[in-house]
Parts: sequence; C-alpha cells; structure tokens
Amino acid sequence: MQQVRGTTKILGVMGSPVTHSLSPVMHNAAIAALGVDYIYVPLPVAIADLATAVNGLKAIEAVQGFNLTIPHKQEIIPWLDEISDTARAIGAVNTVKREGDRWIGTNTDIAGFLVPLLKLERNWQNTEALVLGCGGAAKAVVAACAQLGCAVVHVVGRDRAKLECFQQEISTHLNIDLRARDWSDSIDLLGIAGIVINTTPIGMASNPDTPISSTQMQLIPPGAIAYDLVYTPRPTQFLRLAAARGLATIDGLEMLLHQGAIALEFWLGWQAPIEVMHQALLDAIGLK
Repeated sequence: MQQVRGTTKILGVMGSPVTHSLSPVMHNAAIAALGVDYIYVPLPVAIADLATAVNGLKAIEAVQGFNLTIPHKQEIIPWLDEISDTARAIGAVNTVKREGDRWIGTNTDIAGFLVPLLKLERNWQNTEALVLGCGGAAKAVVAACAQLGCAVVHVVGRDRAKLECFQQEISTHLNIDLRARDWSDSIDLLGIAGIVINTTPIGMASNPDTPISSTQMQLIPPGAIAYDLVYTPRPTQFLRLAAARGLATIDGLEMLLHQGAIALEFWLGWQAPIEVMHQALLDAIGLK
C-alpha cells in the first residue's frame, strides 16, 4: 500500500465527471512499481470552476501535474503558461506539468490513439474516417488520422458554429482533407467509412446510449473498424452493436494505457512500466 507522507507529490485527472476514470488505478500502480513519492488522485472540476481550480492547484506546491478529460481539453489552454507544438496544432491539451511556477501543457492522446491501429495491416491511404464529435479528443483523433495517411476525414457534430471553428483550426495546422458535417449527415457517411470513431461521451456509464443505432450500424461496410474512445463500460453499446455486425472493434483502454504512459514519462522523466499499468487496468474492469 502506498504511504502518503508530508513530502508526497500529487498528480491527478481533472474533468467532469471523473468518477468513471481508471487513470488513478493505472497511475498509482505505476507509481508503486517505480517506488517514487507520488500519488495520483481524481480532481472533479466543473467547467465554470476551471480557472479557479487551475490557479488554486498552482498555489499548492505539491501538485506536480494533471491530466484533463471531458470537458476541459480545449478550455484549459488560456490558463496555461506554455503548450507544446503538438497541443497547439490541434488546440487541445490532455496533460499538464509544473515547471517552477508555470504550467506546461501537451497532448499524449494522438500517440495513444495510434498504438492499436499501427498494429493492423490496412491501406490507410484508401480509407475514409468518420469521427463522431468535434471536441478536444476529436482533434487528437483527426491529427492521428492525418499521420496514418487517411484519404479523407469526416467530422460530424451538432453545433454548426463549433464545427466550423473545428475545421478552421485543424486546417490551419494539418495537411488533411477534412470535411465537417452536421450530425444528421452521419447516416450518409456510414456507407463509405473504413473506420468510425466515437469521441463523444455517449456510451459512458453516466450516459449508457450509443451514437450509432443498430439499424445505422448495418450501413457500415463489413471490413470497417469501430473505435470507441470510451472504455467503461467495456464493451460499450456502440462496440457491442459493431461486433454483432462483424466489424473489427477497438475500445479506449489501449489508448488510455499508452497516452497515460507517455504522460507519466512527461511528468517524471522515467520510463513507464507499461505491463504493470495494463494489468492494473484489466484487474480494475475484472479481466485477467
């Protein structure tokens, strides 16, 4: 069992909600394996309280960094002192560390998202991607699709103004054929998608629904991939429907693992114990 001392440094995950997060399980297992004097805690912060929280944490010297989840990945940027080129390119931060009295932000989601896809043999240059949602996680996904070399990336959302801003920001920094469409257009796009990625919170334990209905799932080509960034419950309703359709499925657990490992290395400068972190996640969701 970890001992918390007067010298213990603090890391955490900030979001709303964070009760579902497995990041504390994963990171505390890694901290114990490394034998460093840290602890990783949940930091539930409503969007209206973000600025207060960031400034308050800066005043607590023990706090060395934190991750960000929905809905803070974009909204955090004005409150940071510096962000990496990667984070600036997609306009989203998921990891922050302290350097003296400054907050430094970066994004580890892109690399984490790519890990399971790079294991597959796919002609990505002939693959069209359909991204559900246009928040901070979606920006990382689009950047990852650009790295894969996807022919076209379609992004759908319900807020037209947010969609237009999304497309403008991404197009400024990435050389990719990005097409932003209204959520209602997703039905027309399912038939040409080689990979469908859910970046929305739809499907989380607090919102146990699916962004794509069983009827709509039948429109997706048989060889396509369904990728859900949600990792609890496991599988989500979206992935259950996709598996019933015979599609290849990927959930957010591997992305969580690898983006977390990169974040830990960003904070500590130590190589992360991947296998320890992976086993802690499997144990937490009842899989061996």
